[in-house]
Amino acid sequence: MLKQVTPIILIAAVTACSSPVDRRQANGNDEYATLTSQAKLVIPEGLSEPVYSSEYDIPNLSAKADTELVGKRLDIRPPLQVLPMAEGTHVEESSDSIKVVVESIDNDINLRDELFGILKNYFTSQSIPILKEDPQAGTIETDWIENQEVIDSSLWGSDEIYLVRQRYLFTVDVRPHGRSGALSIELIDHEESYDGKDQEILLSGEDKRRYTIDMLNSSIAYMSVKRSQAIKAKRLRESLGIEVELVKAPETVEGETPQASYWLAQAPYTRTWDRLRIVLPEMGFEIVDMDSNKGLYYINVNDDSGFWSSLWNEKKLPVKEGSYRLRIEQSDENVTTRIYLNNMADEPVDNEVVEAVYDGLSELMSEDRKVR
Repeated sequence: MLKQVTPIILIAAVTACSSPVDRRQANGNDEYATLTSQAKLVIPEGLSEPVYSSEYDIPNLSAKADTELVGKRLDIRPPLQVLPMAEGTHVEESSDSIKVVVESIDNDINLRDELFGILKNYFTSQSIPILKEDPQAGTIETDWIENQEVIDSSLWGSDEIYLVRQRYLFTVDVRPHGRSGALSIELIDHEESYDGKDQEILLSGEDKRRYTIDMLNSSIAYMSVKRSQAIKAKRLRESLGIEVELVKAPETVEGETPQASYWLAQAPYTRTWDRLRIVLPEMGFEIVDMDSNKGLYYINVNDDSGFWSSLWNEKKLPVKEGSYRLRIEQSDENVTTRIYLNNMADEPVDNEVVEAVYDGLSELMSEDRKVR
């Protein structure tokens, strides 16, 4: 049956296409491969031999060089390079393996789950079937990935297709501390056929390296897009205000230890900690030191604070001058966070002080901030 084609396709059909094998070889003949060293220029008697320049001398091969890579056996394609384009990635490349080191960009997200999710979404977007996966071992093995290329198009019959089929093994290795890991890839199966006939292709180590780098770069590019979206979403979440409630201490019963009033932030520990780092200086508290592992801000209070003056109309400050500790504690479900104001002896300040500071703290904590 006659195919309907445009003039552009008709012109292209006249020109023979090159196969993947042809593109790795130099154009023209390879007679140079059989040439031996040229004889020196014969100088007639009575004339002086010219001075030869060594500028274009070809250096001698190293002992490790493969002397058989000449003519059609020589791959002229430029080498591929691993491109760690995603946020928090860098290359760790050796002769034995090709992998990209991946750092965590969000402590609230499990790095292994993030990498597995990105890989599976990437496979879905590229219609790449998964043969099997093992989250415990950190491996995903793809089914056959087919790439077809029309080598010769015929107007009256079927096209001649060059088909490359491959399978890859992706490995996710996350370190015990969970803050960094590595994504590596291996080509485990490779087949080529032309017009339905199998091609006996023996891949060299460099061939396998090219294919794996190309596939790895494609998956890292997808990760770059997803991580950029995640970072933007996180900044947007962090810009939103955090509601803070005042939890007043119950009245003390005679004989019982007095309890302390505190502030309750409606946000997880990490987000509350990060917001306080911005809000405390705005309130007039000078942050002297901090320890996120212990949930402690070491702060100083000065009576010349502009915030206190505007809040209390030049009245006496509700917090005395001196050094204090702001202690942060997360709830069991890490949904809310408790904030305590203590003196340097780590004893609670008067409940009246906690209640007096609440309005200013609540106002600044609940403000939506601009996303930078």
